[in-house]
Amino acid sequence: MPHYRADGPVRAGVPEHGRVPRYYAVKTELLWLIEALGEGTALPSERDLAERFSVSRVTLRQAVGELVMEGKLQRRQGSGTYVAPPKLVQPLSLVSYTEGMRRQGVTPARGVITVEHLPADDVLARDLRVPRGDAVIHLERVLLADDERVGLESTYLSAARFPTLLDVFDPTTSLYACLRDRLGVEFTEAEERVETVLATPREALLIGTNPALPMLLLHRVSYDRDGAPVERGRSLYRGDRFSFMARLRSE
Repeated sequence: MPHYRADGPVRAGVPEHGRVPRYYAVKTELLWLIEALGEGTALPSERDLAERFSVSRVTLRQAVGELVMEGKLQRRQGSGTYVAPPKLVQPLSLVSYTEGMRRQGVTPARGVITVEHLPADDVLARDLRVPRGDAVIHLERVLLADDERVGLESTYLSAARFPTLLDVFDPTTSLYACLRDRLGVEFTEAEERVETVLATPREALLIGTNPALPMLLLHRVSYDRDGAPVERGRSLYRGDRFSFMARLRSE
């Protein structure tokens, strides 16, 4: 009798003709093993697993490699392969990264990479509704969750609108909280777009991840109660550690 899960692929991903690649059959068995072992548990050795599933080590590595890419398993240098913790969930709503992590019992932090002024290019000028060439504040920060690097965030704001921001803002803390509590900004709306990308070599180095690992890229422009743009954000999240969630309502 096949296993069924409401949150899994239909019929466990097996096509109607019933023929599946051997590595995928092993991957399916590994998923059940992962569930039985539990978070943080080391997998048996490659040799033991290959014998257990009666496959070559090449086939086993392909199955394990996909599970690492999907965030189900984690490789630790010089130690082995372990069952990964559940993915972090970032809500697609007017909630900051800081608030989203704290709701899950995770300690958020940010490592500051860049704080600078840049001239607005065509895209920033359009999104922030400022003249091309106007000064824009650029904040680039590494996102951390319980001291683990999980993403990279770039935020752009009009320097003319927020001339005192860098005087009152600690860039290791929540920008939204500062804008709301210190500068009186009320966020009421945002436009967001999510896509999958591969990190650039620089981004992969800053996040500390494999450049071949799929990333989730979120573009956001947020607006205040008057409909004026507040900030333009570009947030890159590790695909093996993050998922997004949105609650939809009928209008």
